[in-house]
Amino acid sequence: MLRQFFRFARSSKAVLADPTRDLAARESRGFTGQTLPLDRQRELFRRWATGSEAHPHEALLGILALLHGASSHEVRHLRADDIDETARTARLGSRPRPVPLDPASWRVLQRCLAHRQAQHTGNPHVMVTKGTKAGRSPASTAYMSHLLDRCGIPPRSVRCTRLADLVNTTGPKLAAAAFGMRPEGVMFYLADHVDEPRLAAARPARAGTDDA
Repeated sequence: MLRQFFRFARSSKAVLADPTRDLAARESRGFTGQTLPLDRQRELFRRWATGSEAHPHEALLGILALLHGASSHEVRHLRADDIDETARTARLGSRPRPVPLDPASWRVLQRCLAHRQAQHTGNPHVMVTKGTKAGRSPASTAYMSHLLDRCGIPPRSVRCTRLADLVNTTGPKLAAAAFGMRPEGVMFYLADHVDEPRLAAARPARAGTDDA
């Protein structure tokens, strides 16, 4: 807008020089990635948590990203000894505490562990592929990046959906502490608007409308 104004002013000979000519516009550093609408999230949850169509690796990456904001890196490096069967928790990446797993996530994880056991491998990672079953390395980043191709979405979009929701509902500091991230990193996901239904729910009741 400023450039347009001074171009017009210079063409109208209101000014002799355009002071914006050498200015470089900074791009917004706010979150501009793709997030999933609620109905799509529900559809994916049913596919990964209750269906049998998805491969165990797809289901694990999808459900951990959708419900726990797990990154592909965290799931890729998840090891069998990171799982506490008694407490039903899993250590994800550099998070300060083990992540409690809800029943749906736990079922998906057990399905993935059963798939791993069927391969008779000594690889310590939860996700073991044909190329890694004879060794000890994690699945490749390329393998992880294509796990959700059948859903038509990249893993990052699923994770970003969860992070954006947590940051905007619980606050950046709490989300940063839970994920082991720096506060500046999660501020990236802070939206510049509040959903009207949430805003309405947060408003105090008007005087005279309280129940007797």
